Amino acid sequence: MDSESSRQGYLNEWYRRRIGTPATEDEVMGYWVVVLGLLLGILGILLVMTSEAGTQLRGWGIIMGAFGLALLVAGPIVRLPLGNRASYALLAGMVLCLAGIAWFVTVYPGDWRPQASPIIAVYSIGLLVMGFAGVFVPLLTIRDEELARSEAESDRLRQELTETEAESERLGAELADTQADEADLAARLGHLRRSQSRFELYEDAAEEWRWRLRHRNGNVIAEGGEGYTRKHNAQKGLAGVRRDALGATVLLIEDEADLPAEEETFEPVAEIDSQSTFERYEDNAGEHRWRLRHDNDNVLCDSAEGYASRGNLSRALERIREYVGPAQYLRIDPTAFEIYEDATGEYRWRLIHRNGNILADGGQGYSRYNDASRAVDRIRENLADYEFEIYEDNAGEYRWRLLASNDRIVADSGEGYTDRTEAETARERVEKYAPDADALEVSPAAFEIYEDAGGKWRWRLRHRNGNILADGSQGYNDWSAARDGIESVKRNAPNAETEDV
Repeated sequence: MDSESSRQGYLNEWYRRRIGTPATEDEVMGYWVVVLGLLLGILGILLVMTSEAGTQLRGWGIIMGAFGLALLVAGPIVRLPLGNRASYALLAGMVLCLAGIAWFVTVYPGDWRPQASPIIAVYSIGLLVMGFAGVFVPLLTIRDEELARSEAESDRLRQELTETEAESERLGAELADTQADEADLAARLGHLRRSQSRFELYEDAAEEWRWRLRHRNGNVIAEGGEGYTRKHNAQKGLAGVRRDALGATVLLIEDEADLPAEEETFEPVAEIDSQSTFERYEDNAGEHRWRLRHDNDNVLCDSAEGYASRGNLSRALERIREYVGPAQYLRIDPTAFEIYEDATGEYRWRLIHRNGNILADGGQGYSRYNDASRAVDRIRENLADYEFEIYEDNAGEYRWRLLASNDRIVADSGEGYTDRTEAETARERVEKYAPDADALEVSPAAFEIYEDAGGKWRWRLRHRNGNILADGSQGYNDWSAARDGIESVKRNAPNAETEDV
């Protein structure tokens, strides 16, 4: 048994090395059956040619030739992926051929009549049966086998369809429950966002950055326990408190001397009866747009783009109502970091200029907001330790990338430049502005306050995906006036009615 297995393994290995990987073991067996039949046939022909009629040597030549021919017919058939019926027919044909050869051995040479011997008829029938097994039996049986396989496949698909329908019903029930939970969560978040306080971020007389939390009645609820040498570190301390004071807005005050008196009251962002109305209209280009008009006839803001259909416009207005109340300020003076969640659910950062250009992009996405925030901190604190590299991309544009000490790319240019000088200028802007740029989470939207080319302060509401949802309708002479414009929109937009004009 071990010797037989060893020989079979050697033949299979030889076939793989010399010919190729067989699909089945029958393929290897059929090949060696053909080889054996060819060798026996050649040997039989040589014996017949070199021997005299009626001699024993001539008889062995005929036997070898007959056996070799039978193997040459059987070998290719063995290699085929045949069913049971064809295999049995092949075996029956081989048995008939062997019976004819055995009959020849018993009668040769005395009773051997090659012209009209029944031995040749038996042998020929055996060859015909083997040929029939290889050609006609598969044609006759394949339809039944395919039909059986098709019926089995149909049964399997019906079973899967039943399981899928059951799974669909289960998922539908879970979806309904999830939607109900989301609606309840949205209602709770909306309640939490109606804060009665605001954070104030300022630089004290010792030129240290501090924060305090002040109630609408003027009382200071909380103050930072220490001063910070850099503004973004004070922002981090403030952010830790914000997690426990969800909904409070941030007012950036440039100088301690400008801090409001403790007894001074203010109105926090809250849901009130709106004094404005959303107007839907169609512009000259046939696109649908909106604008928010105050009862005093002033336009507070308008859509940043046109929409192809009324449905898209209505959905845009719903987003404005949902996002405008809790949206925070991002002061772009002249740059700021945005930390946002992309379409795949990863958090990323980008450095934007007040003209809307993206000066730098983070080199990767992060699974958590805190990881992206720490990446921004590393850029601001360690920028001098990183190395800028300017290169030409495949499109022939010049770009820059920022490399850490381990050659990992931590940032790159937000766009390509036509010449190297422009890329160098962009790199210099990043080196100049990034260390002191504000940072703000955009989730799901934030207000950007920026200075336009004419020296006017403006605001826009940007979604975390980068799209501008709304634009302020006018420019302001100072930053605080732009902030007041935002506060007016935050008060009036959530509950504003909609009408067509």
